Amino acid sequence: MNYNHVNNNQKQKQMKKTVNRYEFASWFAEHRPNQFSPIGRMELYDMLTEFENGTGEEIEFDPIAFCCEYAEYEDMDEFWQDYDKEDYPDEESIMNNTMYWAFGDGSFIIQQF
Repeated sequence: MNYNHVNNNQKQKQMKKTVNRYEFASWFAEHRPNQFSPIGRMELYDMLTEFENGTGEEIEFDPIAFCCEYAEYEDMDEFWQDYDKEDYPDEESIMNNTMYWAFGDGSFIIQQF
């Protein structure tokens, strides 16, 4: 059987890969080292896997999409550089609009909106 042959009449199938926390963080460290902090990479993994566990919905490992969809902030002052302080004066107002994951000393990750 020739596995290199692709039948153009068939739909292209995809194979899923399960990654653990270390593999997830290592990908970002190697390919996008400035996208998330070392702890932020681990926290993003925890946030996404908790979402999977809570909803039963699988998330495909698509790190480029994660880079576009999620952002890490060291504190509210950094967040307010991207979002209006009057509209989002505190963490609760952010949580009312998007996924929010706090960690460390005031750092957090959001699903960008």
